[in-house]
Amino acid sequence: MKSVIYPFLVGWFVLLLASCSTTKYVPDGSYLLDGISIESDNKDINTSELSLYLRQSPNSKLFSLFHTQLYLYNLSGRDSTKWVNKVLRRIGDAPVIFSEEEDERTRDQLTRAVRNLGYMGARVESITETKKKKKKVTYRVTSGKPYIVRSLNYDIPDATVWQYIQADSANSLLHEGMNLNINLLNEERQRIATNLLNNGYYRFNKELLTYTADTARNTYQADVTLHLLPNTINGSVQPYRQYYINKVSFVTDYDVLQRNAQNAFDVTDSLNYRGYPVYYKNKLYIRPRTLTNTSWLNPGEMYNQANIQKTYNNFGRLSALRYTNVRFDQQANDSTQLNAFVLLTKNKLQSVSFEVEGTNSAGDLGAAASVSYQNRNLFRGSELFMFRIRGAYEAVSGLHGQYRNESYTELGAETSINFPQFLFPFLSHDFRKIIRANTEFGMQYNYQMRPEFTRIVASTNWSYKWQSKSLHTRHQIDAIDINYLYMPWLDPKFKERYLDEEKNYILRYNYEDRLIVRSGYSYSYNSAGGAFMGGAVTENSYSLRFNIESAGNVLYGLAKLTGMHQNAEGEYAILNIPFAQYLKADFDYAKNISFDAKNSLSYHVNLGIAFPYGNAKMVPFEKRYFSGGANSVRGWSVRDLGPGSFPGDGNFLNQTGDIKFDASMEFRSKLFWKIQSAVFVDAGNIWTIRDYPSQPGGQFKFDKFYKQIAFAYGLGIRLDLDFFILRLDGGMKAVNPVYSSGKHRYPVIHPNFGRDFAFHFAVGYPF
Repeated sequence: MKSVIYPFLVGWFVLLLASCSTTKYVPDGSYLLDGISIESDNKDINTSELSLYLRQSPNSKLFSLFHTQLYLYNLSGRDSTKWVNKVLRRIGDAPVIFSEEEDERTRDQLTRAVRNLGYMGARVESITETKKKKKKVTYRVTSGKPYIVRSLNYDIPDATVWQYIQADSANSLLHEGMNLNINLLNEERQRIATNLLNNGYYRFNKELLTYTADTARNTYQADVTLHLLPNTINGSVQPYRQYYINKVSFVTDYDVLQRNAQNAFDVTDSLNYRGYPVYYKNKLYIRPRTLTNTSWLNPGEMYNQANIQKTYNNFGRLSALRYTNVRFDQQANDSTQLNAFVLLTKNKLQSVSFEVEGTNSAGDLGAAASVSYQNRNLFRGSELFMFRIRGAYEAVSGLHGQYRNESYTELGAETSINFPQFLFPFLSHDFRKIIRANTEFGMQYNYQMRPEFTRIVASTNWSYKWQSKSLHTRHQIDAIDINYLYMPWLDPKFKERYLDEEKNYILRYNYEDRLIVRSGYSYSYNSAGGAFMGGAVTENSYSLRFNIESAGNVLYGLAKLTGMHQNAEGEYAILNIPFAQYLKADFDYAKNISFDAKNSLSYHVNLGIAFPYGNAKMVPFEKRYFSGGANSVRGWSVRDLGPGSFPGDGNFLNQTGDIKFDASMEFRSKLFWKIQSAVFVDAGNIWTIRDYPSQPGGQFKFDKFYKQIAFAYGLGIRLDLDFFILRLDGGMKAVNPVYSSGKHRYPVIHPNFGRDFAFHFAVGYPF
């Protein structure tokens, strides 16, 4: 019955919105702007880029089909004092009324934009199509013949400046034969100015560079000359001067809120560290060596704007500081010596936080609490120290058999310290400054007590993290990560029932003491720059992630060299603790295509493989893959899909694998206010490398795996709160790999809401 009612309600809602008049609040004599487009007779002109010059845009459409926000606005009554009408108008969109003035401005701006591309005779006409109270507008671009740069000339009277321009000519954006593109001409001015700023020319700007273009009638060719304006001082022309840094000073207690007041530089003491004055108030909270190692400004060096940005970036990584400002003072009007001041504002150095959360694991309710302490300047070098303790309690239901209790208790503690530098012997000072890596050491301890067992997980790690100057790329090296899994107690009945049988090898393997010593490397790239967080992306962008890790190789080599004895399972053990050995690699690619400010298409592909070898026949549970859930194939609940055609047996450990494939596509659209919607299609599954008896149908086989790919589709609602996103997704199974044929294999044709639907709540986008 639900499978009939659900689509009926959706269809009824769509028809209700479609029946709403879109011109209800369009005044008589006016027209609703119902559509706008740009056409060009020249394929070399990108019309999508010209859309930036449109002065009016029609009301947005949900999934580019329905005027949802306009419908909501039109549902309001004419009495604007009623709260219902106020709410509907606030979350809806008022109709966009076609404006003759904005239409004329759009034509002018489009004409200028096309002419800036070199088409000096370009024309743009506005063609309108009127139907009742609606107008559709098409801007038709006639480009004409472009002007071509016949020759490039330079009028640079300053010999030194000319040398820098010549030395950097390989990076020039201009060349003979190009269109007379005004945009590129301006970009070239800025590029040259930036190069000069990086070579001592303090306060140089692109306005000192100008162009002239001589054209001959009817030839559509231009001779372009770049000019450098003369440097006139006191009525006489002089060469442009290169500036040098005379002295670099640090002010550690700068008050950014009173930067124009006298007490902004209120200091009580100072010291000189290797030629660098350090001014502070009362007590110096950060080591002078940290300041000098972080700065890229050095006395005697030529002024370099790139080094200033590096200094900002480096100080921005120091958790002990809140703000950084770099200021330059000229010693005298006729001097080429600059005094640099690095002004620093102290951050709150210590904090304590307390968190309480509710938990729900497959219907079992519980609660958890944690207390965290942070010190952002532990050794006065901006080292970030963290210590956290956590406790959790949860009722456990659905147990088969008599156990000592029916609850789950967890106690944990973790600590870490992050150094804002690359700590490793034999590395040069310059290399550490260039890499700008953070070094992190951490330790974790977790005690878990369930009715069936008691488990202790202890770990320690040493890693390096850094990112590129442009913030597009991030790297992480896990130098060493040691995890020790210890099982001090197992319920005898649980062990006899589930672990002692040979067919339960997977289950037994994951309830034995285990040592994992791993190393790895991770790489991630995001074309949108700092958009690594889970926020909305409003422009075309893509991201790429790659991870590789291995475990047990060094221990296995030592075991072989020392002739270590193997246990009954054929495993080498350190202090009677078998160690895992595997190689794991993951690859993920995601792309976002933006149609407008409110509609976009996103898709991603994820591949992963974990291969056990040497001392192991299986990858540890924590390193295996699972499928289904809010970030996978959303027609299935988390850990409810696969491996392969395996239907599951109620044991989530058996629904894990060594190979994973995920692919998703989402059409995202803004609904109203902060509410967004999505339509998605997912595909994927997991497989095992070996044929395990407890996972029949789960092994990866080239002639079968493509038949075992699951498909799902669904709808989603997202609440965009700017700093994070709450997501509700409802997925329906489309192709179920558990079945090889029949109506159960294709629930997309024979849907059953109670059987095929899965609901997911999550934070952030799925990819």
